[in-house]
Amino acid sequence: MFKVAKMIHFNYGHRLLGGHDRCSHLHGHSARVEIEMTRPKLNAQGMVVDFFDIKRTIGEWIDRNLDHKMILWDKDPLTKLLKKAGEPVVLVKENPTAEMLARRIFLEARRMKLPVSKVTLWENQDSFAVYQG
Repeated sequence: MFKVAKMIHFNYGHRLLGGHDRCSHLHGHSARVEIEMTRPKLNAQGMVVDFFDIKRTIGEWIDRNLDHKMILWDKDPLTKLLKKAGEPVVLVKENPTAEMLARRIFLEARRMKLPVSKVTLWENQDSFAVYQG
């Protein structure tokens, strides 16, 4: 089995509802996501997938949809206020945890037909969440 990984950096804000103390306040992260791709055989170019193609597909999706966005649960009462103020808000159907974001990136890469096998999302230097299929 062959495996490659690409690191992509992005910044986002969120808050967690449901009694998470400090994390229940709006705050931001300088995140790093490691996207692993796996194939049993190399393609005609001798690669699992070209690193440039990873950046051009899922990397650009992250830039457009997550980078410098406030990611909030659609039940969050601050949603209307922030949207009214013109803030870039992304609504999700559950608490916007690192685990949820790792899964969302994984599923989007799969939708793009990338051979993604694992996504690791680092919220900071020493805390990360993993989703793998």
